[in-house]
Amino acid sequence: MTPNPHPQRAWWPATLRTDRLTLRPVTEQDADTAERLWRDERVRQYLGGPVAESEIEARRKRLPGTPGLFAVTESGTDAALGLVVVDPHSSRHATEVSYALLPEYWGSGVARDGVRVAVDWALACVPGTDHVVAVTNAGNDSSCRLLESIGMHCTGEITEYGARQRVYRTGVHPSSDTDAPDA
Repeated sequence: MTPNPHPQRAWWPATLRTDRLTLRPVTEQDADTAERLWRDERVRQYLGGPVAESEIEARRKRLPGTPGLFAVTESGTDAALGLVVVDPHSSRHATEVSYALLPEYWGSGVARDGVRVAVDWALACVPGTDHVVAVTNAGNDSSCRLLESIGMHCTGEITEYGARQRVYRTGVHPSSDTDAPDA
């Protein structure tokens, strides 16, 4: 029997690195950062508002060990600046990336670097991933620019959570954009 030339690699846990960031599996020590993200009105502006207090504890308990959930840290430190999620079981029938960063790090390129390395990793290492999707509120210009800066292209808009959302995807050329999401 000939061995499989492309054996399926274990995709989780994983640690990802850029020149200035480390993305590592979330641990209990990251719960305070996650709670800040869930409660902050600026962070949650395009995500339906702050998470209800009654839901915070349940979310907190699910954090450690969740496959695909990364804490974003500056290289050489262990304090989380935000979260990146790679979900190969998304309801969008594709591997989906999402992210949230503490406001004090907005505009610094941290989110772009973290999301880029997570998307590259998903394409290379997450079984069954031939493209990655991301969905962001159509009014969130910063998030739209971030996704475009890492080579994702808008494939259309949908309505979710009572608002227009843009669907982005890797591997789509701008000339093939359509009004229907290809997620």
